[in-house]
Amino acid sequence: MTLPLEGVKVLELARTLAGPISGQMLGDLGAEVIKVEQPEIGDESRHFKPPVWEGESCYFLSSNRNKKSITLNLKTEQGKQIIYEIVKESDILIENFRTGATEKLGLDYETLKKINSRLIYLSVSGFGRTGPEKYRSGYDLLLQGYSGLMSTTGEPGVPYKVGPSIADMSTGILGALGVLAALLAREKTGEGQFVDCSLLDSQIMVLNYLATGFYATGNSPKPMGQAHNSLVPYQIFKASDKNIILAVGNDRLWVKACKAMGWEDLLEIEEYRTNQLRVANREKLIPILSDRLSKISGDEICAKLDEVGVPCGPINSVGEAVTSPQALARNMMVDINHPTIKDLKTPAFPIKLSATPATVRCHPPILGEHTEEVLSLLGYRKEDIDAMRQEGVL
Repeated sequence: MTLPLEGVKVLELARTLAGPISGQMLGDLGAEVIKVEQPEIGDESRHFKPPVWEGESCYFLSSNRNKKSITLNLKTEQGKQIIYEIVKESDILIENFRTGATEKLGLDYETLKKINSRLIYLSVSGFGRTGPEKYRSGYDLLLQGYSGLMSTTGEPGVPYKVGPSIADMSTGILGALGVLAALLAREKTGEGQFVDCSLLDSQIMVLNYLATGFYATGNSPKPMGQAHNSLVPYQIFKASDKNIILAVGNDRLWVKACKAMGWEDLLEIEEYRTNQLRVANREKLIPILSDRLSKISGDEICAKLDEVGVPCGPINSVGEAVTSPQALARNMMVDINHPTIKDLKTPAFPIKLSATPATVRCHPPILGEHTEEVLSLLGYRKEDIDAMRQEGVL
């Protein structure tokens, strides 16, 4: 089986999460990914603990499969020359340095495209490489707040972050998408290009209709707690034994839900006839539904609604979600053969390709595990590599 990106070479100078997620996705699709890490320290996510698995950071393990790790001091002249040699053979470079840092290192796009005009250069940053705040550093938490995402999450007056690193993860996915678009463009033009992908831009995209709604109304949306500002009923309800989610996304589903639950009386009330009316009369309707649902078990509610196709379900823990029959059937946790961790599992590539499915070919690498392999292919002898280690290059 030929993988979509087989033969594509990626040089990853990124660390932490967003950039490495881009690299991992490209690796899952068949690309050869060479990850450059700081000698002795490595990617800082190696030190994001807990949780750990056999001493290794779960943060790092989940974001760095299908990569080869080499150590290289980019501040040395020899280290920079090695990067130039790898760039000559690379299709893609991924970096997430602070704005201006690559220019100081001599690893910026304008420099590297002179070495390889076909190079696709993915630059991941907090705020983007242009604009008045391009020099600011950015982490997931900061950008969840800065982008407005956090202002819409949680209860009124109490902003909450999204549990997972949503800004980093979505930016990493979009970075991979940008690279794939640039690869297609290169097939037509023969030239690479600079791909600028930021956490801020990705989160403004995630705001979606909330951002458009601001321009339509002049008002910023407020957090709705467990509810939705445009749909009713579309929120968490307390059943007699547990919390459940009821997601009535249109009027057809509202009719189905009422009939399934024996709420025909609500169908006779004009104030609840359409979603727009239900939104306007939210304060009247939700207490009625809450009272009725609180007297029925969650399983009974979901069984009745599932039978007629009304979206509903439990609020699973992470453990319940990843071990659910559906997640297992979709093979969403992938087994990885690791040299020190028995039965390692990480979240799988989330897209199912019928002819060229993503694969796991390499475990998340031990720091510097492939340094000698990669440098020997560049023509360096063992004594050269040993000498560079002594000099602090590797």
